Amino acid sequence: AAHGARKMEGYGRFLGLLASALLAGFVSVIFSLVWVFQYREGLSWDGSAREFNWHPVLIVTGFVFIQGIAIIVYRLPWTWKCSKLLMKFIHAGLNTIAMILAIVSMVAVFEYHNASNIPNMYSLHSWIGLTAVIFYSLQLFLGFAVFLLPFAPVPLRAALMPIHVYSGLTIFATVIATALMGITEKLIFSLKNGAYSASPPEATFVNCLGLLLVIFGGLILWMASRPHWKRPPEENAKALRPIGGTSEGTEAESTMTDGSNADKSDLRISSEAARKQNLKLDEAGQRSTM
Repeated sequence: AAHGARKMEGYGRFLGLLASALLAGFVSVIFSLVWVFQYREGLSWDGSAREFNWHPVLIVTGFVFIQGIAIIVYRLPWTWKCSKLLMKFIHAGLNTIAMILAIVSMVAVFEYHNASNIPNMYSLHSWIGLTAVIFYSLQLFLGFAVFLLPFAPVPLRAALMPIHVYSGLTIFATVIATALMGITEKLIFSLKNGAYSASPPEATFVNCLGLLLVIFGGLILWMASRPHWKRPPEENAKALRPIGGTSEGTEAESTMTDGSNADKSDLRISSEAARKQNLKLDEAGQRSTM
């Protein structure tokens, strides 16, 4: 049973936006596959251009679609009955899958460039893309170390939560922008003799893929930033317990909103000092999505 009777405000609108985002993201993945099979000779792992084709497919699938789902997973109202620890593992697992796919996509690019004697890391797309992968890896590592494992002190979690929130959403937006740069760059390089300006079918198709990525990213960021679609405070107040230990306090959990109105009755703490410590953590960044 759910741990709270509070109903999501604007539940119908949330479901509509969620369905639209999932549709845009799923169709984006399909479009990336159609692109490489219909226009770019398919997929393989042999150092040819077909190996490079793994790059757009894995970026759209992992670094965009799966990362977007990881961002809003706390916002899904039917997960509010689940324990906070379980949702942390789901959030971290989705981000881990996204990171692995992004790294594999980078390996495909470097192997193709090296096999074809093409220089690496000369374009703005490659600079920003590699930077996004590096910062995403750091974000994931710090998320595991500070927010998932039960060893970080509460003041450290409180101090890092706003940074974790902001950097997560910034990385996601950067990934969308970098993907748009990448597909445009690929079209310019692949369609010779000014064919891109003539709007051939491939160019039109891939431009539509870019529009889908923008729609997906915009919907995810909007849902993640609405305070009235946050996980309820009584769910946020569930403590992360070490094995054999006691509750260490609440965890911040939704996006860039003030959490001072958290329901203290669910904290069930016995001392005034512990109660103040929990309140301090809530105010520092409760309701982060990332």
